[in-house]
Amino acid sequence: MTVDAASATQERDDTPVSHEGEQGAAPEQRDQQEQPEQSQSEAAKPQRAKTKSSARKTRTVVLTLTVTGTADGEWQAELKHGSKWVAKGLGIPASAVSRAARELHEELSAPIDQVINEAREQQRAKVAQLEAELEQAKQALAELQR
Repeated sequence: MTVDAASATQERDDTPVSHEGEQGAAPEQRDQQEQPEQSQSEAAKPQRAKTKSSARKTRTVVLTLTVTGTADGEWQAELKHGSKWVAKGLGIPASAVSRAARELHEELSAPIDQVINEAREQQRAKVAQLEAELEQAKQALAELQR
């Protein structure tokens, strides 16, 4: 059974109230008498109808930027707009990747900087190896010219 708030109020107003009986009644009895009225009034509250928002829905733009790097420190970027490729295989410097990640969020920059530092160490080791080979080649050339 559903009761709207207006009819519930009318029913309570129409019911005669005897103050003499309540004065002599124990507080427990008065509480029991009030509880049914409270539950009826809670059930009688009308539910609000959902209204459509007049605000415009914001259009969501989906751009997917994929940045990939190699152990040698070469980085590439690809950009997709929805399902359409905007750019593929663009070479970008590691410093730009590091700066961009730092600008976006610290949780992004820490692992990216770690990968870049590992690539930097590998490149230093490669340079040291090549310098040693160059020195050997110079010595071999000097011996051949004597």
